[in-house]
Amino acid sequence: MIHEQSLQRDWFSKPGDSVLSLMERRNLSAVDVSASLDGGIETLRGLVSGSVRIDGKLADKLASVLGGTPGFWLRRQSGYEEALERVVSAVVSGHFVEWLERVPIPGSTGRARMTEGEKRSAVRQRLAFFNVNGPDAWARRYASTSETRFRTSNSFSSSEGATTTWLRLGELEASLIQTGCWDPDALRTLVPEIRTLTSISQPARFLPRLRAMLGSVGVALSVVRAPDGCRASGAARMLSPTKAMVLMSFRHRSDDHFWFTLFHELGHLLLHAGATFVDGEGTTADEHEREANEFARDCIIPASRRAEFEVLRPDRTVVLRFSVSVGIAAGIIVGQMQHSGMIPYDRLNTLKRRWNWDDIREALP
Repeated sequence: MIHEQSLQRDWFSKPGDSVLSLMERRNLSAVDVSASLDGGIETLRGLVSGSVRIDGKLADKLASVLGGTPGFWLRRQSGYEEALERVVSAVVSGHFVEWLERVPIPGSTGRARMTEGEKRSAVRQRLAFFNVNGPDAWARRYASTSETRFRTSNSFSSSEGATTTWLRLGELEASLIQTGCWDPDALRTLVPEIRTLTSISQPARFLPRLRAMLGSVGVALSVVRAPDGCRASGAARMLSPTKAMVLMSFRHRSDDHFWFTLFHELGHLLLHAGATFVDGEGTTADEHEREANEFARDCIIPASRRAEFEVLRPDRTVVLRFSVSVGIAAGIIVGQMQHSGMIPYDRLNTLKRRWNWDDIREALP
């Protein structure tokens, strides 16, 4: 009895969990469901994150799209709110102020002083957003360096809270992406076909195809712009035994950086049993990072052409010819030449494709 009471006090489940479960059971995509909701995809995202409350009108919509009765959905919302309040009460009875300062969420603003009511609201928002029952659960899920590594750039400052917020936004996006069952062997076979997409210049043309390819082998491709303070370029994580996630931030918004990061994250999924790894500022690349880098390098330049690449002259025409012969975009070859120290970082950059955020947003659902 005590154990059951403890579980009741420390656990909550968002109505969005039921939404996702029914979507999977009925084989409904995010597009299918959001088309029937006022507010479209943003309303669906809010249900999954816990930021949208189910009222009578929304309950009617959910019942018509997903099943159940309007009463079921209203009871689901009420039960969630009651359970969440119990968990909030447990958290605010302990030490939590440092956690609030450490962990931002989208739309939150740092405040030097908060009333008790404002502190309670801040705790409630973070618990719902991260889907955890307190600071300890958050740390186990998001702050454990043994569990999660990010591909990052030393060109940008970073904060742990901003990076974990970015990761959580990626998880929420991934939860709305339909995929097949995680199949590492099929993913490895698919890599040459993914590689051909590097020749396509615009994200609006290659991202939907890339997402479909990866989805077919159980990988949800999420694209989330990094918030202020987050310098992550990409992340890879197993969301469940049957679903993996690759998260991309489009840091630098150039083709060489995007594709190398993508192949690097796929390398982590394939080489390291689906574990995810942190690559923080100032840290030395460990064996796992070196292996993922080598995997990405070999995806870009086949081993059979490595010797030829290493003596490639830094001439625009020469690089273009080589890129055509290996079937990879010229800008990505330039990025590898720069990374290998063959040329300075200010040489041949006109061969790289660069995008603005309007280009990227056009490719997103």
